[in-house]
Amino acid sequence: MFVKSYCSSISGIEAVTVAVEVNITAGIGMYLVGLPDNAVRESQERIRAAFENCEYKMSGKKVVVNLSPADLRKEGSAYDLPIAVAMLAASGQIDAAPLSRYVLLGELSLDGSILPVKGALPIAMQALKEGFAGIILPEENAREAAVVKGLDVYGIGNLREVVNFLQGFTNLTPARINLDETFTEAQRSFDGDFCDVKGQAQVKRALEVAAAGGHNVLMIGPPGSGKTMLARRMPSIMPPLTLQEALETTRIHSVAGKMGYRQGLLTVRPFRTPHHLTSQVALVGGGANPQPGEISLAHNGILFLDELPEFSRNALESLRQPMEEKQIVVSRAKYTARYPANFMLIASMNPCPCGYYNHPTRECVCSPGSVGKYLNHISGPMLDRIDLHIEVTPVPFADLTHNRPGEDSATIRKRVVAARKIQQARFDGMPVHSNAMMGSSQLREFCPLNTESARLLETAMERLNLSARAYDRIIKVARTIADLDRSEAIRSNHIAEAIRYRSLDRASWGA
Repeated sequence: MFVKSYCSSISGIEAVTVAVEVNITAGIGMYLVGLPDNAVRESQERIRAAFENCEYKMSGKKVVVNLSPADLRKEGSAYDLPIAVAMLAASGQIDAAPLSRYVLLGELSLDGSILPVKGALPIAMQALKEGFAGIILPEENAREAAVVKGLDVYGIGNLREVVNFLQGFTNLTPARINLDETFTEAQRSFDGDFCDVKGQAQVKRALEVAAAGGHNVLMIGPPGSGKTMLARRMPSIMPPLTLQEALETTRIHSVAGKMGYRQGLLTVRPFRTPHHLTSQVALVGGGANPQPGEISLAHNGILFLDELPEFSRNALESLRQPMEEKQIVVSRAKYTARYPANFMLIASMNPCPCGYYNHPTRECVCSPGSVGKYLNHISGPMLDRIDLHIEVTPVPFADLTHNRPGEDSATIRKRVVAARKIQQARFDGMPVHSNAMMGSSQLREFCPLNTESARLLETAMERLNLSARAYDRIIKVARTIADLDRSEAIRSNHIAEAIRYRSLDRASWGA
């Protein structure tokens, strides 16, 4: 008997529907075809044990399982459940009619229980797109898939429950999730608040500008000056995720297996902090079994690189193209995967190997020329792509000991959100969402300079020997500063502040 069930395969962050075709004829043995990997091939032993423990019969005839399309490589253990159910239907133990209405996925344990899998959200989105009535998956993945409206999502714990549901012996309630409540709860708590930061008013102002315009930031200063502490508080002043951004971000984390089980939608912007020994593949994505890298996991959020010069040169240079194009295309001999990478880079570094170059009280012990050599670990093109270079100085003792609370994150966030709303209205209908994403045409249209501002910028270009890319970055930052001031025009004071955030372009650094 021939029977067909449906599941999905992941390609990049997109799901591709796979038809599981089972044909039982005279003969002996079970054959899996359709480019299965080892995890899929091993499913027959898991299915055999699950049938025995759930009191179902394994067919004694020849069983051929084809995973169509046959030219798409199938990876992972999510095919266990659709193969098992199709085999039961082909052997006449259950009715095959309901199988055409559902997408099934799940790994089978030997006792018949169903274990969670990766990629539930993109699979559910594809199932809705192709007109399936519902999706049957492990109960740990149900909240994640329930984000998709218009699709019945059934979380089930074991093989027997699946069979009873498909045969109409039991009724199950589809999983539901209240998105409004989920978003509201997520915005109430963060790990840190800017009111805890002592001093550093200039740095906090620069980070506010960065959050308001989506600009990349490099903080340079001695050990203990608060660079990492400030960076870890950035999520508390970032604008809330929109529903579309939350769906995009959750899809990536779902495919990578980073979603916590029983978790629904990601409602807080991601904050990724890879170690400086992270490999280039782990950073950009790819591998034998292609997975999103750290830059894609930071999509719509923050990628924090602490101790930037300690990262390998190849890893840092691999960031240059994604920072411009907001996506990463990983091409290998056997596949091409495209991952979103619209992240905000925040990096920190010491000014020299000993860490005390330009320190107000401690003497730098580095040899002559070693400061410049240390800074040269970061290439000029990479620095050009970082909008704000902020010098972080040690906090004075008087600032450390006073008990006056600083401005809290909620207050700063209100200004950031107001600036983002101005940008949203400005770029309505364009593939641009923040000032940092503006191209040359948007710069000409939205960032005209008056005579005084143009003269000031020209002087800075000549004295600092800035590149054309740095010129564009300064104007983008000035546009954000003007938005925070609710100013329609970019004034000279906005340009002056933007120029002040180019510390590493000054000739004094590393001289």
